[in-house]
Amino acid sequence: MSKKKHLTKRQKMRKRRKRILITEVIVLLFLSLFLFAWLKLGLINFNKIGEIATNNLDAETEEMLKGYTTIALFGVDNRSNGNYDSGNSDSIMIAAINNDTKEVKIVSVYRDTALDVDGDKTIRKANYAYNHGGPEEAIAMLNRNLDLDIQDYVAVDFNALVEAVDAVGGVEITLTNEEIEIINEKGYMNEVASVTGHEDEVKTLKAGTQTVNGVVATAYCRIRYTSGGDFARAERQRTVVSQLIAKAQNASLTELNSLIDGVFPKISTSLSLNQLIGLAAGMKDYQLADSTGFPFALRTGTISSKTGSLDVPCTLESNVKSLYAYLYGEENYQPSAIVQDISSYIEKQSGYDENDATDYGYGTTQTSDGSESSK
Repeated sequence: MSKKKHLTKRQKMRKRRKRILITEVIVLLFLSLFLFAWLKLGLINFNKIGEIATNNLDAETEEMLKGYTTIALFGVDNRSNGNYDSGNSDSIMIAAINNDTKEVKIVSVYRDTALDVDGDKTIRKANYAYNHGGPEEAIAMLNRNLDLDIQDYVAVDFNALVEAVDAVGGVEITLTNEEIEIINEKGYMNEVASVTGHEDEVKTLKAGTQTVNGVVATAYCRIRYTSGGDFARAERQRTVVSQLIAKAQNASLTELNSLIDGVFPKISTSLSLNQLIGLAAGMKDYQLADSTGFPFALRTGTISSKTGSLDVPCTLESNVKSLYAYLYGEENYQPSAIVQDISSYIEKQSGYDENDATDYGYGTTQTSDGSESSK
């Protein structure tokens, strides 16, 4: 049996100082990381908004929604970087994060979707709400028409997407000759470069799969005059977003720092600093499980001379049921009286019911690895 070694007074003091030194280093490291995060998050344009109205949801639905963090995402095409209060929200997305599994599902709401944009049975394109009332009106529109309880948003403009793509070293897309022709004919690439100050990224494009820079990726996201129109554009946007998420999760510290410095000043959000820190802490655990477009069943048509061509849900009520099944796994959801009323009104005005839904060839969803699966 070995004897217990007794330390001298000097050895005890030295050991104690060593413990204190290690503790100090850990505390300093923690404070440095906290300060870094605080300074970086301070670059964001925080926009506190009031409580957004929701439909009268039953207690069971409200409890189920507490298990998810649902946020509205807006891509603002206003040709004026830094202005997030108005403009065409040509990209409208809903991100639902499962708080337990960390799975994320994203739904693109087609900008031309026929919805009640003001709560007074004014049926217009979905992007009307943001252009006439900013993020508050746009979120209220989503809650009213889709039975959601969204209270927060993130909005970005041209510049943010360009900077984000460049920070992660570009994204891989497949360009067709038709898409290249539209990019050049409509001047998308030159306009994006001019608005964002990235004229050096303008390049001659060739068809095929390739890694593209931020200007080309943003121009690609804006295309809507090829076959598939807005349905194809929403799909292009989801392709770029899914790649950005995947690359950001595997980015180096240098790339992440570049991403933060380039993108954060060009973001407007109602999320608080504490909420953002909480979301950022779990970033590595999030997995983009799937993405798709909404409405699931629709028919293009016109309701009046004021609206132009619309994507009419066939019907809104049945599409909301499908939305709940897709985002939250709720297969037996019964839409609220408000959604049923709006749905009946749209059906009466358009003359389209569930039997009129048309397959426009974009009934697939895209996963984070870029593969496609049936909806």
